[in-house]
This record gives sequence, C-alpha cells and structure tokens, in this order.
Amino acid sequence: MAMLLPLEAKPSLEGKRGELGDALVNTTLDPSGARPAHSGAQPCVTQMNRTGFLCHDRRSCIPASRVCDGVRTCAHGEDEEEALCRDMPQSLPGFLVAHCGDPASWIYSDQKCDGINNCGDCSDELSPGFRAKECPGAQGIPGQSSCSSVFPVTTCPPCGPGWWRCPSTVFKYCSCIPRSLCRDHVQHCSDWSDEYSCPGP
Repeated sequence: MAMLLPLEAKPSLEGKRGELGDALVNTTLDPSGARPAHSGAQPCVTQMNRTGFLCHDRRSCIPASRVCDGVRTCAHGEDEEEALCRDMPQSLPGFLVAHCGDPASWIYSDQKCDGINNCGDCSDELSPGFRAKECPGAQGIPGQSSCSSVFPVTTCPPCGPGWWRCPSTVFKYCSCIPRSLCRDHVQHCSDWSDEYSCPGP
C-alpha cells in the first residue's frame, strides 16, 4: 500500500551523510516563502505517465514516491539528499507533494488518481463530478461517516477501462474497483454490482 504520512512524520537521516557525500542541494526560499525552491530539482513524466523527479543525469525520471524513500534510486543519490529529505513534506519541491482532504496528511503526487485510497479518506481519488448524493449514508467512502466531510483535492478522471464504478466495500479502493475483482464470488461493492452487473475482466 502507498505511504500516507502525517505532516510531522519524517524519516531519520542520521548517519546518511557519509553515504550521500557532503554535496547538498542548494535551497532558497521561493518568493512566497512557503517552501524551499531546490536548484536542480525538476519534474518529469515517468513511463507510467505519472509525476516524476528528474535525476541530475537528465535521462532518468524516477516516480515521485521514490524520492526520500531511503533507497538511492538516482545514480548519484540526489533523490535522497539531506536537504531534500530532512523536513518532509516542507523540504520537498511542490511538484512532488499532494495534500489530502485532512490537511495534516499528504501523499506523493504520483499517488493521486491511481485507483488506491492513499489518503485514507479517498480525497486523492474523487473525480470532479463527485457529489454527496452519490454516497448514500456511510456506504460511499470506506471509513467516512458522511460524504460531505470529504472534499476532492485533485481532479481524477472517471474509472478507466480496467475498473468498475461502484461504492466499494474495500478500504483500499474508493469509487472504482479493478475489474479483476468482478465475478469472483466475493462482495467488493456495497450494491453487489461487482458480482451481478460487472462484465468481469
């Protein structure tokens, strides 16, 4: 499952300086003063058409969620530099961060609209046409007592061709489930449409 981090959470970088060398990203405050601007940190688009982090070799584009994950993915380790990872998410460039409906939580930007409930309140998966009336009672979004307490923080397209739209009973999914779960004799939709209406994979 994707990593959901409260704003205060940050991985320990103690002892990493020797592994990464002494070179740090040069950071300055952006004009709004809201977050550091990282010289050299540039967005890119991964092979999966997701937001990525361009390594210094200008050829390697790694998924946003691979930055500051404790594993040096870029050849020179710039995705794990101390200045980048020391105070997440504030130390990350804005293109790598997406905030959840709960302002105290965030995810990596490549985790938006991936079909998985990364935020825990589905705010990273709701499509622009989402309305409270689509959520009868507590059935619409797993873990939510009412749909009106959830506001989309992104604009996701409707379910893709490999997905079935329904009110999911599985916390991992929001308003779509993978079609591979259809007709498997297990209820994944509160209306049972995955077993009776979905054409299957």
